[in-house]
Amino acid sequence: MPEPTAQFNAILALAASLQQSALATRQRRVLMLSGPGEWSIRLADNIASLFSAEQSLWVSRQSLEGKRKLTNSEVFKHLGGEADLVVYDAHRGFDADAFGAVTGLIRGGGLLLLLTPPLSAWPGLRDPEAERFFPDDSSQSLFLQRFISVAQRAEGVALVTQEDVPAPIPSAPQAAPQDASTGPYRSEDQAQAVAAIIKVAHGHRRRPVVLVSDRGRGKSSALGIAAAQLLRQGARRIIVTGPRLDAVAAVFQHAHRLLPGNRQARGLLETDEGRLEYMAPDELIATRPETDLLLVDEAAAIPAPMLNMLLAQHARIAFATTVHGYEGTGRGFALRFNKVLDRKTPGWQQLRLQQPIRWAEGDPLEQFVFDALLLNASIAAETEINMIMADDCRAERLPRDRLIQDETLLSQVFGLLVLAHYRTRPNDLRQLLDSPGLQIHVLRHRRHIVAVALLIKEGGLDEKLGTQVYLGRRRLPGHLLPQSLAFHAGMVEAPSLRYLRLMRIAVHPVLQGRGLGSRLVGAISDNADARVYDCVGTSFGVTAELLRFWRRLDFVPARLGLTREHSSGCHSLIMLRPVSDKGRRFVGQVQQQMQAQLPDLLSDPLRDFDAELARLLLQGCVPDKADLSLHDWREIIGFAHGKRGYEFCMTALGKVLIPALADDKFMRELNSQQRRLLVAKVIQRQAWAAVIETCGVSGRKAALNLLRDTVRQLVARNCPQTTRETIERSLDL
Repeated sequence: MPEPTAQFNAILALAASLQQSALATRQRRVLMLSGPGEWSIRLADNIASLFSAEQSLWVSRQSLEGKRKLTNSEVFKHLGGEADLVVYDAHRGFDADAFGAVTGLIRGGGLLLLLTPPLSAWPGLRDPEAERFFPDDSSQSLFLQRFISVAQRAEGVALVTQEDVPAPIPSAPQAAPQDASTGPYRSEDQAQAVAAIIKVAHGHRRRPVVLVSDRGRGKSSALGIAAAQLLRQGARRIIVTGPRLDAVAAVFQHAHRLLPGNRQARGLLETDEGRLEYMAPDELIATRPETDLLLVDEAAAIPAPMLNMLLAQHARIAFATTVHGYEGTGRGFALRFNKVLDRKTPGWQQLRLQQPIRWAEGDPLEQFVFDALLLNASIAAETEINMIMADDCRAERLPRDRLIQDETLLSQVFGLLVLAHYRTRPNDLRQLLDSPGLQIHVLRHRRHIVAVALLIKEGGLDEKLGTQVYLGRRRLPGHLLPQSLAFHAGMVEAPSLRYLRLMRIAVHPVLQGRGLGSRLVGAISDNADARVYDCVGTSFGVTAELLRFWRRLDFVPARLGLTREHSSGCHSLIMLRPVSDKGRRFVGQVQQQMQAQLPDLLSDPLRDFDAELARLLLQGCVPDKADLSLHDWREIIGFAHGKRGYEFCMTALGKVLIPALADDKFMRELNSQQRRLLVAKVIQRQAWAAVIETCGVSGRKAALNLLRDTVRQLVARNCPQTTRETIERSLDL
């Protein structure tokens, strides 16, 4: 082994050479130190002396006195900052999300120091950061094996082990000067973005702008600059939203810089003229505040249903999103949300910021992070698959080791998952490659992956542990279905059953609507071994489209969440399809329980649940038709003809109207207003003011008349003729 002083000096010289190369090109460089923790920390400490302590940032679980240090979880609170040196210590865990985020803080001329265990040992070591995904797993990390392979062949990444005596790299040519722009802007792209945002605030209503860019292009700062200019021009209130307050820090920083004398608090900036404030997306939707302009940063990380509601509520709105990012993918956002914008605000505009601001074009660190975290995953080209139908494809299960052996295959699988989900992050790639219980099923057409589903085994717990779960005394990672069904739905036997849970399903966007998703899920369900599983299940943020999809595949609703998920903005719904005889008996019990509970849930904790979605759920979860007495029919007919008030007839009306919601033929005879009215008033028992808003009628009288019309239709269909004639004579109708 080389003499330590000579090796240290050589590595320090290499670091200085990398720094000079970075400064000359206004790009960033990477130095990986692979060896024992004490050795690499000592080296990193010496290398850090080349940089200002104020502009150096350490990410580590270790205690480092005198250092500006963050843990992985703290990284996301500092996303608006910049640094010349970042030291990422992977000896006590590697968090792919935090790593991807912190590299974006390094500005041109800076250096990333990545400290890792010896490369041959690293993939097999215990990793505390991975244990939240897959505890008690001792297998080799395929994610880290691939990460090492990418680093070894990446340009601009210098890799040094404890055995090396490296030579300095050749000097790089000086970078060409960057085009300068006037005023507060750091690129012409940014100036155009600010102008477009201001036009949204002052121009025609319902003309939103969407800014898209990779990181480091000044997207968030453009929002802040525009906010400052608008406040100076007289705007009274500008609201900015995003997935978290930390994610929009740069907006406030740039507004603060351009507004001398402003007053700041967390999530708030005030001047004598107006204010810039942060509100979370769910709070915005619930309170509907008045604002001169709404700024939505990192829009790809906000659930699509929430974005749709924000778009409907605010006439002046600017969206910004990252194309390749740890917060979520702008590519998936564009595929889904651009269609909504075309339909609802056809005058919208998109701007792409391409010129880097924090660093120069061709930055090696950016390319390394894109490749290592697969932020640039690509799917099959449209021209090669656009004629494919479901019957042209073959369903198969992919062994995980094939993904790491075939980069094109991995890119197509992960690329589909990125496009299908609004918030796919780098840690999802690690879960895909490393989670021991994960199954990967695909539809393949020749060499192209056109659909993918991720599944995981759950349940099979012993009776004692299952009882602890039922009582809420134990929570087990990786057992979503049995835990929710036991603790929330009260099914004490749920933990003992064996489930195959569909975590995600994605279909190539060009091929959606052709039955590929149904074909893949059907193949998985049909081939599930009853000796191994009792049920195939799924849990998702429920929408009408998804509910219909799973019902077509013979999945039945098992549990509806009482609150909206923060991640999707929707109520979660568990649906099950039985595989074994035990599973069929259990699903029958779950159905019966939900059938009994759902009307009561909708009348109290779910009173504000979407009326049309409630009707769809009630189709499979309503009591049998009740026997109606002559008195009941008299009340119903009296109400239908305006002889009785609603409040006096509620019980009788419920007996006939609640079962009617399961009658598809009758529901098709009603218009959408009538269907919403039945759910909102009869099931959810909303106040008349809420019913009027839900149904879009002019007032209480109009709502009552509509309800009477609906009841008359039902009486004509369901009431025995002799009973109806007798009552009508007695009421002088």
